[in-house]
Amino acid sequence: MSSISRVSKGRRKIEMKKMTKESNLQVTFSKRRSGLFKKASELCTLCGAEVGLIVFSPRDKVFSFGHPSIDTVVNRYLTRTLPYASRDTIQLMEANMRELNLRGLNVQLTKFTNQLDMENKRAEELKQLQKVVEALISLEKT
Repeated sequence: MSSISRVSKGRRKIEMKKMTKESNLQVTFSKRRSGLFKKASELCTLCGAEVGLIVFSPRDKVFSFGHPSIDTVVNRYLTRTLPYASRDTIQLMEANMRELNLRGLNVQLTKFTNQLDMENKRAEELKQLQKVVEALISLEKT
């Protein structure tokens, strides 16, 4: 009996360089981001650590993970890295963060308002179409 040996390459180290193919880059980013967030979550659970993680995608979308929240972790970091900051400076930083949050909420509000306007126009068009159909049905009956 002859034994046939199979030669495999096995697991190989991936060379660390930027990917050129856009679709592969996006898929890899998503998978790695999920893994990174999972590890951060495990660190919080196992060690009781407070973790803040902010990631910008290749398409400039922002993703964040924070425990207990990203704002809490960032504020704690800023106040610890600025031990000589005055109370006024810290209050100014907090006001700036609230303003950034308010801007984000305003963007969402504008988006939802535009969507609501489009849906209202669509509803009006459907009402008019319904009137036309009802008129045609009443004409057929006579």
